[in-house]
Amino acid sequence: MTAMVNPKAGAPSAWDNWNAIDWQTAVVHVRRLQMRIAKAYGEGKKGKVKSLQRLLTHSYYAKLLAIKRTVQNRGSKTPGIDGVIWKTSEQKIEAVKLLKRRGYKTQPLKRIYIPKKQKGKLRPLSIPSMVCRAQQALHLLSLEPIAEMMADKNAYGFRPLRSTADAISRCFDALSRKDAAEYILEGDIKSCFDSISGTWLQENVLMDKVMLKKWLTAGYIEKGRFYSTENGAPQGGLCSPVLLIVTLSGLEAAVKAVSRRQDKVNVSIYCDDFIITGATKEVLETKVKPAVEVFLQERGLSLSQEKTKITHINEGFDFLGMNIRKYKGKCIIKPAKSNVKRFLTEIREVIKSRATAKTEEIIQRLNLKIRGWGNYYRHVCSKQTFSYVDANIFSVLWRWSTRRHPNKGRKWVRNKYFLRHQQRNWVFSAKTKDKKGNPVYLRLMETSKIPIQRHVKMRAEATPYNPTYHEYFGNRLVKRMGNKLKRPKWYLLWENLLKIEDRKAGSLNNGLIKA
Repeated sequence: MTAMVNPKAGAPSAWDNWNAIDWQTAVVHVRRLQMRIAKAYGEGKKGKVKSLQRLLTHSYYAKLLAIKRTVQNRGSKTPGIDGVIWKTSEQKIEAVKLLKRRGYKTQPLKRIYIPKKQKGKLRPLSIPSMVCRAQQALHLLSLEPIAEMMADKNAYGFRPLRSTADAISRCFDALSRKDAAEYILEGDIKSCFDSISGTWLQENVLMDKVMLKKWLTAGYIEKGRFYSTENGAPQGGLCSPVLLIVTLSGLEAAVKAVSRRQDKVNVSIYCDDFIITGATKEVLETKVKPAVEVFLQERGLSLSQEKTKITHINEGFDFLGMNIRKYKGKCIIKPAKSNVKRFLTEIREVIKSRATAKTEEIIQRLNLKIRGWGNYYRHVCSKQTFSYVDANIFSVLWRWSTRRHPNKGRKWVRNKYFLRHQQRNWVFSAKTKDKKGNPVYLRLMETSKIPIQRHVKMRAEATPYNPTYHEYFGNRLVKRMGNKLKRPKWYLLWENLLKIEDRKAGSLNNGLIKA
């Protein structure tokens, strides 16, 4: 790879205005440095890796992207313990100047709790200050390429361009054949983020050790009281997901080392949840599970005894909201009943809490939920479930409509709320106006109209930090986006990994936008 021309150490005067920054140039320089880090790590040159990491974390381009990632994060409007948030362009430009290693002191995290899926249980969430978030985002740029090179081939959580659909496809590949494994170890790590050994992280994570130690020992404040921390990666920090990837890297190799080919051991990992297949129950109990426990114990982790169990494929199991089971020898994946029930409960709560709201408000709110939930399950056998969900939503909306008008007949209620559209009857609709003031109808979305599209699993060895796979990723993006040349969010601009010379040519290679 050709050497990169280093940007000037100082901030360009033209970039004193946040809105005038050339983000494309910044992304290109950072991505090229990241590829150099990944290449050096693959060649075993740890000294060069450290030098390139230092170069990246002191780059003005990287600092700009770190601030941008911080202020565009979902939690950017939630302040840390100091109550500071960055809103204006002036505040963002000034924040870039705060990203210095010398003199940096971490602030304690603000501890809050959010509800879990299980009723009555809460998940601790630690919120860093804005400066600490930006520092994590900066050093995350130098750690991401290494984590991607270290990650197991069949680990899909928190990795670029990978999703739960890839993990489910991996399960199907491992279980669908007639001679496939019949037993599955469903693994769940107990309090994963909070239990990771701080000592192990400092010894094994290839990044600035001083910065890492400051984050791990920052402590948190809850109800005005300070609590120190020795272990764990705080949930809420930008670097925590990548630290988890590094921590669990090697799990697949550890399992393969104690098994033989006829044991039919396959692994699919997503975040702290994983499944491991085995030819017999004894293989999973005597070989695989002990190996997993030893692997986790070295990192200060342990399996959750409540959620970890061994299941036969004919009984089926739930993984990432999907139910995977064989029916008469055929593997069928469909939405899990618990997730369907939870979704319908949310729909009922939305409708019930808006007894007097405008019809268009309810439709807009429901369409967001229906579209998101339906798109998540569009890759599996969901048609029957979608029809069931539509029928339940219709029943709830019909009761809502009749209760609003107790003195009106059913025919009147139907004519007001349920109209005919194309070949569809009883479409929950509302008459409203568009931006130009023209009358339009807003209609409720149906999950049964979402087309089922089989997902093509990502190549296990593919990584965007390897130029060999750039064409492969480009083709996947084209297939996913179709003829739409709309850019995704800035941190998903993986086409910026392509060579600068190609970008300057302004060509339209692989259907991706170049400028």
